Amino acid sequence: MVENYHTIAHGSALEAVAAAVGHGTAGGTPVVAAVVGASGELVAFLKGGAAPFHSEKIAQDKAFTAASFKVPTAAVYELVSGSEALCNGIAHQPRVVMFGGGVPIIVDGNCIGGIGVSGGSEEFDIACARAAAASIGAKEF
Repeated sequence: MVENYHTIAHGSALEAVAAAVGHGTAGGTPVVAAVVGASGELVAFLKGGAAPFHSEKIAQDKAFTAASFKVPTAAVYELVSGSEALCNGIAHQPRVVMFGGGVPIIVDGNCIGGIGVSGGSEEFDIACARAAAASIGAKEF
């Protein structure tokens, strides 16, 4: 259960990354999972098996983006795609990811952090991130 704070509790963050990596393992794909708090600070991180090392940064960036925009990372592109200037500007910002695998952690209507997963296909990363959110009782996307 997620504690009702302004940012995710450490124990809940650990549960979430374990659930994401466990989902990856069960699906035969090692992944990296990261959870950030409401301000984008890294709270928990776990690398499964032989997940690609470049996925470490990508997972953290997905979590950061989801917490910042308060939407799944796959939806960020939709938010900015109506303006070429906005889309290009956002795409060049450090730590912003506009493809799937990150979800905000929403509890009782409040965004208390973000979960990012990397190492599989975009669809697989999304499934792992959703499993992580569900494991701690956060809103499902």
